[in-house]
Amino acid sequence: MENVFIQLGIILSLISILGFIVHKLKLPLIIAYLITGVILSFFGSFYEGHFEVLEILPEIGIAFVLFLIGMELDLREIKSLGIPIIISAIGQVLVSTALGFYISSLLGFGSTESLYLGLGIAFSSTVVVIKILLEKKDLSSLYGKLSLGILLVEDLIAVIVLMMISVGSSAFNLGLQNSLPLIALILKAFGLFVLTFVLSKFVLEKIFDSVAKSTELLFFTAITWCFAFTAVAVISGFSVVIGAFLAGVALASSPYHTQIQGKIKPLRDFFLTLFFVYLGTQVKISDITTSWLKIIIFTVFAIAVKPLIYSLLLGLFGFRKHTIFQTSLNLSQISEFSLIVLLVGVSYGHSSPLALSVMATVAVASIIISSISIHYSKRIYKIFAPIVNIFERKSIIHFSEARSKTALEDHIIIIGAHRIGGPIVKYLKKTGIPFVVMDFNPSIIKKLREENINAVYGDIGDPETLDSLQLEKAKLIISTASDITDNEILLEECIRQKVKAMILVRAEEVSHWQKLKEMGAHYIVMPEKVTGVYLVNQLKSHWPKAHFAGLSANRL
Repeated sequence: MENVFIQLGIILSLISILGFIVHKLKLPLIIAYLITGVILSFFGSFYEGHFEVLEILPEIGIAFVLFLIGMELDLREIKSLGIPIIISAIGQVLVSTALGFYISSLLGFGSTESLYLGLGIAFSSTVVVIKILLEKKDLSSLYGKLSLGILLVEDLIAVIVLMMISVGSSAFNLGLQNSLPLIALILKAFGLFVLTFVLSKFVLEKIFDSVAKSTELLFFTAITWCFAFTAVAVISGFSVVIGAFLAGVALASSPYHTQIQGKIKPLRDFFLTLFFVYLGTQVKISDITTSWLKIIIFTVFAIAVKPLIYSLLLGLFGFRKHTIFQTSLNLSQISEFSLIVLLVGVSYGHSSPLALSVMATVAVASIIISSISIHYSKRIYKIFAPIVNIFERKSIIHFSEARSKTALEDHIIIIGAHRIGGPIVKYLKKTGIPFVVMDFNPSIIKKLREENINAVYGDIGDPETLDSLQLEKAKLIISTASDITDNEILLEECIRQKVKAMILVRAEEVSHWQKLKEMGAHYIVMPEKVTGVYLVNQLKSHWPKAHFAGLSANRL
């Protein structure tokens, strides 16, 4: 037991130091977690068979992530994107597996081992992508939903592949006797989905209504449900990912899901951090020196060739190039399932430990590179937009990205129609002032269009979307986006088009306020400061004799 505390002390200390450095460099913290694992592997701080703290805890983090995602997911939205998601996921897996097999054979691997490597390189990381999308607050965007849907289909394919491997010495032995376990798995999957629906509809609502009066009991009951249902899924032959996700889906319609999410998120972040550290420890430095060329080739395939395959497939369904680019970039890494596939291959004698080590190194390298790329995706898009234009079909436009061609003049542009922008939209509609709304959440856009409001789906990072807003004819531009990069891009575009409209943007920090002011913003709103000033003014009106030296309306 003491050894566990020593391990945690070393791991968390390294994470804190590297995390500080990475944060100063304005890079995703996931890089610090992975490098921590690589350092532990390099110095041999732990030796094989004694990873007590990294054997179980990381998987708990994965369970929490998928549990929360399940609660946030609206299956109706995924259903509306079902065909593009399924075809893109299956098509990419088939093409990448075939190309991966061919490349592996050229690099000297045996036929069976090449098949395992091809399968491994075909899967993208659900955990990594979800973490980054949550940090960027992009999970509700169209490309966020496409990425998540594709990843879930890939995870299901991975589960089926692992089952096929386990039913015989050959993964593709389709004899009746060996097919029975696979048929049983399909029946179990159907049963698991039915169980999720029944419990959600008739049981869970009553249970959570009973315990909701106690916040502590509500939290404990939610954790119990997550682990109990995940256990049922694992016993049935499914992964922790599938079980935890369905457990979350069962609570998606619960009125208490927001409270549950707020309580579980800190736990998720801690355990998930250990998962990425564990992933980093799988890198073997000795194998890097002997197989560096193979590692580079596979890494290039993950971060460059896979996005091209996704771009080609998504373009067939009429998605615009910005959505194609963002979705493809999100999926440009190797999955944790890839390591599981190779690990199973090693256990059956189909693959060598070297292949597993190579795939682990490729996973870490591709995750680091893709994390940085996704972090700076809006800037990178400007460079690659002409290339991505090749994959966009001009004759077909997916219904979720249809844009109004209404001519506008002396209008108001609202960017972001959720918490801050929502009340503004209601006011403008009531007063009859001409305006247009832009948001990257397709659900919000759909709702606005149903109310006959001129709404455009898109992201600030897409110049074509900004063009459709007719910036040069606008009278006032209001951006409620919290990301400073989004507002910087907006101001840069306004400067480029010589926009004369008044521009109001949102800032989260004082340093952001100064930078946006220098770039030409006329008004800058800091929501927390506005709230504080409002409260001070309310206190003054109720207690005029009181003295408030901390905040003043004059400082706004």
